[in-house]
Parts: sequence; structure tokens; C-alpha cells
Amino acid sequence: MKLIDSHTHLYSEEFKGDIKAVVERAEAQGVEKFFLPAIDSSTHTAMMALETAYPGKVFSMMGLHPCSVNADYRQELSIAEAWLDKRKFVAVGEAGLDFYWDKTYTQEQYKAFEMQMQWALDRHLPIVIHTRNAMQETIEAVQPFAKKGLTGIFHCFGGSFEDAAAITGMGFLLGIGGVVTYKNAGLQQVIEKLDLSHIVLETDAPYLTPVPYRGKRNESSYLLYVAEKIATIKNMPVLEVAAITSANAEKIFGC
Repeated sequence: MKLIDSHTHLYSEEFKGDIKAVVERAEAQGVEKFFLPAIDSSTHTAMMALETAYPGKVFSMMGLHPCSVNADYRQELSIAEAWLDKRKFVAVGEAGLDFYWDKTYTQEQYKAFEMQMQWALDRHLPIVIHTRNAMQETIEAVQPFAKKGLTGIFHCFGGSFEDAAAITGMGFLLGIGGVVTYKNAGLQQVIEKLDLSHIVLETDAPYLTPVPYRGKRNESSYLLYVAEKIATIKNMPVLEVAAITSANAEKIFGC
């Protein structure tokens, strides 16, 4: 079985002591590739060091997370843009809108998101989008860029079927992770109606751990539980879920 973790923070402090074992466990479950989103400049060194340590397996993105947007966001954006000009990345991200914790820098979040969408367009890269408590605002912000050809992934999707239809209608994919294993999330009903051609799998490790390990540190080996849950919902073999979603990930990232 071939699985691809389209969104994982393997450079996180939580993995500092056992990253080698974490990668080995994931590979033992069939996870062949790991895609790492940047958060801000504090994550760049560790992220790219992992990419160097696992060539052809670990791939870096470059961008600024909305929760890292503050009064100094332009400086952070200039660092990210300099990296994009310096070397190849598989995507811009993760970028987007997050109104869950704090709305102090709402306008700055919009500006940072729009700048990063333009970067992706200019460089013919996909964008990996983070949205929390801002689904409609994010969809509306993306629409004019999607009309110009922007593509990418709405990572950690947890919206309604109407949201999913709007996103896939723009040509974007949906990143589905551990939330699909939670009983009360409502995501299972959405997945029932969605074609797998619109889906990539992700863990968002170390966050959003799937059942049966919910509450513990998430890791990329647990991607298998996400694939198995989708297979159950769709009443199809897990091997088919793995094959289709992996092909979707390789196509959008170009590797």
C-alpha cells in the first residue's frame, strides 16, 4: 500500500527525540512521502534539515501561517519570498485565514493571504490553505485567484458539503485527516457524497490525532487510520483509497 501524508509537521519539537523512529513507523505502514508546510521563519531551518535528511521522501513548502501574522508580518513575508526566489518548493503554504484565537490582525491576515496567493500564481505553484472559523471568508478570498488558475489544497477540511462543493468547484482539493474518525464532526456525511478525485490524505501531525489514538501525539504512521475510515465510509477497499488519494497528492505537488 502506498500512502502520502500531504500535511505533516515532522519538524515540530514534539518529534525532536524520535524523528527517525517516527519516519520508520510511517514507512512500515506504507507512507512513502511527507509534505511539510512552513509556519513562519522559526520553522524553516528544522523543516529544510528534514528534507535534506530524507531526500525524495520529505518535501518542503514555504509560506506564512495566519496565526503567525502580526504587526511584523511584512518582514516574515519578505523572508518567505526570499526563500521562494532562492530554491524550489513544492507549494506555497500554509497560508490562509484563522479567526479562532484572535481577530486583532484580521486585515493583515487578508493582505498576507492575498500576497501568498499571488506568489503561487506567479511561480505556478499550488497553495496549501489553512482556514479556521473563516470558511466563507477564505472561499471568497480565493475565488478571484482561482479564476486566474490558482490551485491547491484546503488542508484539514471540516466544512459542510456546500463548502466542499464550492472549493472543489474552484479546482481545489480537500485535505482530510484525523477529524474524519471523530463521531460528532459531521465530516463522514460529507465524505459519503464526495468523489475521491477531490481528496488528499493528511495527518497534520502532531495535531488532530485520529481514533484510536485521539488525545495522544499524532504521527504520520496514523495516516492509515484515516485511509481505513474513508474506505469504510465509501464502502471500498483501503488499497483503492490509498492509490487514488496518493495519485491526487503527487499530481498537485508535482512529485
